[in-house]
Amino acid sequence: MTDLITPELARSEPGDGQPYAYRRAELVEPDWTRLPGWKDVTAEEWRSVQWQRSHCVKNVKQLRDVMGDLLEDRFYDDLTRDQAERATMSMLLPPQMLNTIVPNGAADYTEAFYADPVRRYMLPVFSDRRTDWPSHPHATRDSLHEHEMWATEGLTHRYPTKVLAEVLPTCPQYCGHCTRMDLVGNSTPVIDKLKFVAKPQTRLDDMLDYLRRTPGVRDVVVSGGDVANMPWPRLEAFLTSLLEIENIRDIRLATKALMGMPQHWLSSDVLSGVERVAGIARQRGVMIAMHTHVNAAQSVTPLVAEASKAMLEAGLRDVRNQGVLMRGVNDSIPQLLDLCFALLDGANITPYYFYMCDMIPFSEHWRVSVKDAQHLQHGILGYLPGFATPRIVCDVPYVGKRWVHQLSEYDEVRGISYWKKNYRTGIEQQDPEALNRTYEYYDPIDTLPREGQDWWTQHAGNHLAEAEARAAASRTTAEAQKLLDLN
Repeated sequence: MTDLITPELARSEPGDGQPYAYRRAELVEPDWTRLPGWKDVTAEEWRSVQWQRSHCVKNVKQLRDVMGDLLEDRFYDDLTRDQAERATMSMLLPPQMLNTIVPNGAADYTEAFYADPVRRYMLPVFSDRRTDWPSHPHATRDSLHEHEMWATEGLTHRYPTKVLAEVLPTCPQYCGHCTRMDLVGNSTPVIDKLKFVAKPQTRLDDMLDYLRRTPGVRDVVVSGGDVANMPWPRLEAFLTSLLEIENIRDIRLATKALMGMPQHWLSSDVLSGVERVAGIARQRGVMIAMHTHVNAAQSVTPLVAEASKAMLEAGLRDVRNQGVLMRGVNDSIPQLLDLCFALLDGANITPYYFYMCDMIPFSEHWRVSVKDAQHLQHGILGYLPGFATPRIVCDVPYVGKRWVHQLSEYDEVRGISYWKKNYRTGIEQQDPEALNRTYEYYDPIDTLPREGQDWWTQHAGNHLAEAEARAAASRTTAEAQKLLDLN
C-alpha cells in the first residue's frame, strides 16, 4: 500500500510573489485498511464494484461498524439527530468516498472528521446546520421548478435547445445538498419524496417520442439520479435510441459515480458499452461527454483518474466537472484552485461549472452569497487555461444558469439579486412578459449586514414554519402537475 500523502496541490508561500503558488502533486489512493471495519479488505475487493455497492454505508450503525472507536459517540449522536430532524437526503456513502474523509488520519480523529470538507456535505450533522435561519423563507423542495417544466414525466424542457432527462430517481451516493432532493432517493423524516408514476420504460419511451417531434432540441443531459445506477443494457438502449434522432447533436451523461464509485465505470461490461455508444456517436457526428461532480481536491484519487482516462479512451469527447460551491467545503480561492488543478492535472477532467447551492430546505449553512461568489470567480481567473477556468453560476429559479456577474441589480443589504433572461422556458411560450420580467435570488440571511438581517426578521415571520409550508405546497403542485400530465 502506498504511503498516504494529502494531495496538497498548491499554497502561497513567503516570497513566491503570487497570492496562489502552483505546484503539481502526485495523486494517492488513501489506505482504506486504516479504518477498523476495512482492515482486512484486499485491493481486489476494493476494485470490485460489487464489493463497493454491497458495502455502502446507509445508516449510523454501519458507519460505526467501519469507523469503530475512531469517532466519539458525540459524532454518531449528532448524525443521528440530523437524520431524524433535518436531513433531506437519506444516508448513502460508498466506501470509495468514505475513504477520502480524513485520508491521512489524525491525532484527534473526531475533530478532523467534523472539519473535513467531504464529510461536511456527504455526512451532514445537526450541529452543522444553522439554528437562526436553517432554511431561507423562500426555500422550496423543488427550488428550480423543474417539475413544472416537465414536457413528459422526468423530462425538463427549460432551455430552448436543451432538455434534462431524469431517467431514474436513485444514485450510488446521496449528497446532503442535492438540488433534486424532492425526487431523488428515499424519503426522510422531514421529506416525503415525490415518486414517478409511469413505468420506467414507458417514461423513457415518452421522452424519446417528445424529442422526435421537437426538432428544436439538440442537446440532452441524461441524468437522474445518477446514470451509474441504471443497468447498463437499459442505459445503452436509451442512448442508442437518442443517437437515432437526427436533431440530437449533444449528449451528456451525468454521474457523480465517476468520483464516488469509479469502480462502476471501470467494469469491463460498462467500458465495452461506452465504447460501442461512443463509436456510434462518432459515426453520426454527435458529441457525447460525461459530466461528474467533485467538490474537494482530496476526492481525486488514482482510481478516479483511471476511470476518467478509461472514458476518454473509450471515445467520449470530454469529461467535465460540475461542482457545487459550499461553505466549509470549497469556499476559498485556494480550495477551488486546488480542486481545479487536481482535476485537470491528475485526472484529465475539465473544470466546467461551480453552481451556487440551491435554495432547498435546511441548506443555509452551505450557501454563499452572490457577492462572495463574485469574489471567488475573480480570484481564480488567470491561473487556469481559459478553456478550463470554471464559471461560477447562479441557477436562478424560472431563469436558469447565470454567471454570477450577470445580475441586473443587487440589494446587498437585504441579499436580493435581480436577474433577467433572453429566452422562454417550456412553460412560458405564450407569456409576452417572460423576457421583460425580473426574477429574484436570495443570499443566505446570516451573511447579511445587521440591517438586512433585521429586515428579514421583521418580514419573514415564522421562517421555519413558512419554509416547511412552502415545501409542502411545492410537493402538492408537482403532484397535481404529474396527474395532469398523465390524464
